[in-house]
Amino acid sequence: MKVGLLGATGYSGAVLYSLLKQHPNVTHLNLYGHNTGTSKKVFLETAIPAYLNEHLELQEFDPVAIMNSNDVLFCATPAGVTSKIARPFIEENFPVIDLSGDFRFKDPAVYSKWYHKPAAPAEQLQKACYGLTDFQTPTTHYIANPGCYATASLLGLAPLVIEKMIIPDTIIIDAKSGVSGAGKKPNTSNNYSFINENAWLYKMNQHQHIPEIVQQLQAWNKNISAIEFTTTLIPITRGIMATIYVKAAPNITLTKIKQAFNKYYQHDKFIRLLPEETPSIKEVTGSNYCNIGLSYNEVTNTIVIVSVIDNLMKGAAGQALQNFNQLFNFPEEAGLPLLPLFP
Repeated sequence: MKVGLLGATGYSGAVLYSLLKQHPNVTHLNLYGHNTGTSKKVFLETAIPAYLNEHLELQEFDPVAIMNSNDVLFCATPAGVTSKIARPFIEENFPVIDLSGDFRFKDPAVYSKWYHKPAAPAEQLQKACYGLTDFQTPTTHYIANPGCYATASLLGLAPLVIEKMIIPDTIIIDAKSGVSGAGKKPNTSNNYSFINENAWLYKMNQHQHIPEIVQQLQAWNKNISAIEFTTTLIPITRGIMATIYVKAAPNITLTKIKQAFNKYYQHDKFIRLLPEETPSIKEVTGSNYCNIGLSYNEVTNTIVIVSVIDNLMKGAAGQALQNFNQLFNFPEEAGLPLLPLFP
């Protein structure tokens, strides 16, 4: 297949490029960048020195040319880009896998409120599907890849929420992320002298993944109206740990909790359950796995779920490749590493 990638020079785009490069069904890769207004050529090896031997030019963005030269387009762009450029692809029903948040919501007002940017038109949003690969297969050709925090949180909560095993208004998510989650562009929070030997809680009750998580939880259980969600930046390069606290519904036991998780995940290739221990981020770094640990405190009636992922893999590029594999009926693990980086 011929694959186009818009936004290969960011962290998620760079990881996605490396995955596509090794995918057995990808025969050709075309890279695209934003229109520069100049004749100066940009090459991947210049933008990412680590890819020194990858002498590929970033071509100008032209929807017609892209659709004529590719079978699918991945967009690894910042928020606010695809909402402006998606129309031609949607009108032609051309396959697009969008790693940004622009098409994750059905209500444009929700996007505008939380992302502080103009939303795509409602009729375009209705033609996109949410690509949480462990629970949904593509229903349209425009796939909105889930956010990293949302992926870790939803996978940790799904079995209990779907089976209605929790008290709906008791969800508390304490999520911690590596610095790559803040993006490639230098800023105060990802400055080494700030984040080294530090931990910074940011966007308290304002993180844009909150409504995304709630939207999907409500699709599983309409009685869930809100969540408590905090995000902390920690001094590691990549990885997310979501520690989730919920109150159990009546007559719930640890055995029933484990049975629920086994019901949904025992045959899932990328979810690994650790029923007797809690996971660490290092166990999933560089992989598409989500490791989940469970505990139940009968004294406080509190279930604790610990869900860990690599934010650039399962939280972005890895899940995007899973969506690609599902959309085109390739093996689910095609192009994805089967082992984490260790040590």
